[in-house]
Amino acid sequence: MESSPLKSTLRIALVGDYNPDVLAHQAIPLAIDDAAAVLEVNADYDWLATPDVASTEDLVGYDAIWVVPASPYKNEEGAFHAIRYARENSVPLLGTCGGFQHAIIEYARNVMGWDDAAHGETHSEGRLVIAPLTCALVEKSDTIELRPNTLIAKAYGRLEIEEGYHCNYGIAPLFAGALEQQPLKVTGWDSEGEIRAVELVTHPFFVATLFQHERAALAGRPAPLVQAFLRAAQR
Repeated sequence: MESSPLKSTLRIALVGDYNPDVLAHQAIPLAIDDAAAVLEVNADYDWLATPDVASTEDLVGYDAIWVVPASPYKNEEGAFHAIRYARENSVPLLGTCGGFQHAIIEYARNVMGWDDAAHGETHSEGRLVIAPLTCALVEKSDTIELRPNTLIAKAYGRLEIEEGYHCNYGIAPLFAGALEQQPLKVTGWDSEGEIRAVELVTHPFFVATLFQHERAALAGRPAPLVQAFLRAAQR
């Protein structure tokens, strides 16, 4: 049986509340344009503010979804709709920073049955699966060790990388332990063993990172994971 031809034009949904002052938001179009040029495809992207994502129907027709940084979101349910739609429909998903945090919460609630899973930045009750980092990572860089033979390791082509952050929240210890038996696998750690990247191994491309790898584009460098994301969207 012949394989389907790769798509030459991609529709990407950027789910988050656009702010021109956010460095990651400045970087994302540059990273996508650079990756599209490398892959020789056209990439059209729409910024979808979280209040405008009222249901999964608002995501139909997109080849890939990127839940972008700069949370708390105006409507966290919009982010959860996007993540769940991508997860359940095998649509490539990339989450960075706030997208990483909300991907964890969505998975905890809708796959693991932790209905009260919540974000420590916006909630004081429930199981806070996202909690304040022991050491804040605002405008800091760090070394990340990648798990071999994973999507992220294959994208970078090496097992140790250095990337930048702009965040104060990460995975809480109580949830880190619960993830060990889940198909949502930890695929990146910092030097202290803290979780910095995950991917869902039962999904074609479901990758989320606490670090903002897209910001490489601001320095004129390629963002390997964005290239891998667009490559997955072609299929």
